[in-house]
Amino acid sequence: MRRLLLLSLLLLPGGVAVAPTLAAAPAPAVIQAQDAPVIHLTREPGLSAGVQAALADLPRGVRVGILLREVGGGPVLEAQEPDGAFIPASTTKLVTAASVLHGVGGAGGAWTAQLTVPAAQVGAGGVQARVKAVTLRGSGDPTLSVSGGYSLRSLARQAYARGLREVGEVRLDETLDTASFAPLIVGVPLTGLRLEGWRDGPPPGAAQAHARLGAALTAELRRAGVQVASDTPGRAAPFTPYLPPTPPAGAGEKPAEPEVFVPVARRPEQGVASVRSGSPFRVLARTLRPSDNLLAESLLATLAHPPGGNGTLRGALARERAFLRQIGVDLSGLKLADGSGLSRDSRLSPRALGTLLTVMHDLPYPTPTAQAAALRAAQPARLLPAALYRSRGNAFIEALPQAGTGENVPAHDGRGGTLALRMRGLDLDVRAKTGTLPGVSALAGYVTGRSGRTLAFAVLMNGPEDTPILTLRAVQDRVVQAMVQAH
Repeated sequence: MRRLLLLSLLLLPGGVAVAPTLAAAPAPAVIQAQDAPVIHLTREPGLSAGVQAALADLPRGVRVGILLREVGGGPVLEAQEPDGAFIPASTTKLVTAASVLHGVGGAGGAWTAQLTVPAAQVGAGGVQARVKAVTLRGSGDPTLSVSGGYSLRSLARQAYARGLREVGEVRLDETLDTASFAPLIVGVPLTGLRLEGWRDGPPPGAAQAHARLGAALTAELRRAGVQVASDTPGRAAPFTPYLPPTPPAGAGEKPAEPEVFVPVARRPEQGVASVRSGSPFRVLARTLRPSDNLLAESLLATLAHPPGGNGTLRGALARERAFLRQIGVDLSGLKLADGSGLSRDSRLSPRALGTLLTVMHDLPYPTPTAQAAALRAAQPARLLPAALYRSRGNAFIEALPQAGTGENVPAHDGRGGTLALRMRGLDLDVRAKTGTLPGVSALAGYVTGRSGRTLAFAVLMNGPEDTPILTLRAVQDRVVQAMVQAH
């Protein structure tokens, strides 16, 4: 039996080509060794009648991309231009949040900050009472504070308890290339170290940020009982770990072991105090629910920090792309320009967002509360994807706005966030991220269908800049309702 290759090109409405999928043909009674499988091309479904009816109210000139799929390995249920490149607006924050959650090790992970001194000034009995300089190094996250658990005050008290009494100079680690982040439309400098208290009164520039942080740390050291000679903070050199040399191996010999002894003068800095942040879940919720642009860019900046980042905006965005590639997102046509979605240069497709949403459901990061409850009950099944979703223990999903909660607060910082006043009274379980720019409106997240199945959806709308945004939002809400009814 000779080889048979069946190829046919199927087009969606509008002439969009569908990539072929492979499926094994029914096996004949006798299979010869030279037989090859028949290739069948399948067509993704279009839009249900209800979704089509909802889209009928769109203003002219608005382009719409839609993808609806079932999580847990389920099929694509509805699609329209799913691979098109759209301006995503604040649905970009989904990429930022997922990348940061992955990078920090999940909702049980943390950012850290520490005080270090030259290794030569640390002995067997601890740190010397008088040191030339103390350096503050951190993760660049926006949650470090002056007082509290994760704070400069805690660092200063620890250093005093370790025996530190006199410091010549306070130095600050400025890992980030602040100038590379200048194109971001946030109005404040993104520096290597930031304080949570700057939110309501941020420093206007990098130099002012450096001075304010140095003054705050100096004040806390003095409060703890440590004398600081200089009031002017210095800049720390990049941290470089010491790698002991390996003696060359002779001919026919095994590679020699690295030298065990590290000369004191060449040892890296040693920590004398360290603090650990709380769960990143809290700051993710504070970012996604009200769609906080400054927090989103601050979170993106954490991805620029070593060891994974190179200190630049370009490096942070490259880490996001690497994460998306790792989870199976097709990067064709995808462009990331910032962490907030304020840039009109970014491009995402409904399929890219749909893949991200599905992975973040199927490979979940549990909240610390959900993790602890499962351990106490000795029921690991509580941490499975579907159980976490139902119990609202999936950290990524629970950081999203929830539709219809009804809070009418200008800051949008309630559980409903930017969806609090949308889809009220409809008894729908919708947790999703909104996105808005002139002429751009988007909604992407999760909804429970009429069948009880969990569905991931992305609706991206791009039109003329004078397009009525409230009209687009109303259409999106009807689209989601129609999806629920159809599935």
